[in-house]
Amino acid sequence: MDYQITEEHLMIQKAARDFAVNELLPGVIERDEKQSFPAEQIKKLGELGFLGMMVSPKYGGAGLDTISYVIAMEEISKIDASASVVMSVNNSLVCWGLETYGSEEQKQKYLVPLAKGEIIGAFLLSEPEAGSDATSQRTTAEDKGVHYLLNGTKNWITNGNSASVYLVIAQTHPEKGSKGINAFIVEKNSPGVTVGAKENKLGIRGSDTHSIMFQDVVVPKENRLGEDGFGFKFAMKTLAGGRIGIASQALGIASGAYELALKYSKERKAFGKEISQHQAIQFKLADMATRIEASRLLCMKAAWEKDHHLDYTLSGSMAKVFASETAMWVTTEAVQVHGGYGFVKEYHVERLMRDAKITQIYEGTSEVQRIVIARSILQ
Repeated sequence: MDYQITEEHLMIQKAARDFAVNELLPGVIERDEKQSFPAEQIKKLGELGFLGMMVSPKYGGAGLDTISYVIAMEEISKIDASASVVMSVNNSLVCWGLETYGSEEQKQKYLVPLAKGEIIGAFLLSEPEAGSDATSQRTTAEDKGVHYLLNGTKNWITNGNSASVYLVIAQTHPEKGSKGINAFIVEKNSPGVTVGAKENKLGIRGSDTHSIMFQDVVVPKENRLGEDGFGFKFAMKTLAGGRIGIASQALGIASGAYELALKYSKERKAFGKEISQHQAIQFKLADMATRIEASRLLCMKAAWEKDHHLDYTLSGSMAKVFASETAMWVTTEAVQVHGGYGFVKEYHVERLMRDAKITQIYEGTSEVQRIVIARSILQ
């Protein structure tokens, strides 16, 4: 492998870092406290091309590789994971799914504005009774001949209220199990779509998480993605790439907390010298740096395999489970390095610690990732 990133990658990294520092950092604590969706900042992200990074320029995207995406996700996530999860969902799940499996008509109608950041999308898979077991879909899409009739409830939907376009997974042929599931493009303003109250969350409090209810929603036949019964495969293939995005988010959260801890350790004095001169703190910083570097290399390997059209299922799961657990550990240690100051909001690390937890849960829990890894190595 070539461990050197290109000049283009460095430019993307700088652009993402500058945006995070100049646009996201001011007000990030207030948005967290008030659970405010960063609408203005997301609009600017879209204008800069960060919401359709890997989409072909033919459909309004930036045409960049997955490594560029990982680099940008890390920089944005260092500052504001609530913004980066919007970026992850729109890029990894919505745009990628539409570009890879959508018809030309679907791409022109939905992918182009999504890639340009004119609108954002959401991916609707989880349900009250179907979290890690995605085969147990209770949401139904009844085939009525000229259209489908959609009924059911989806839970924990990122961008639930702010998205204009939903990719919805629903069961059409219950007797076929997972082979009877379909994926649909549903417009949020369709009659029968109801957005539930915003979830009051531990972390990523600025992101827009809602339940979405469907009652006799008419979905045109041309809004089905792929062949009849392709929905479950669509969801799994899309989530495999989504894990690279969340792994990169976890990497950024860990990296951001480490940078704050490192800076603080050089400023804070105890027992007559900077705490960075105490071996107890040095060992924490050394372990943080090592785990973060390992996480970064796992993310890059998964991205490299995706860019080279290799099977990245295993590498993506390894990156996500390792980076998310690294994020949780590093942020906890960063709070410890800060001592009492780490427990108050103005030093940012307590927020990063709260944000880290969700990376072990969404787009496949750590337990699910270990199942994927185990199946792969035991084949």
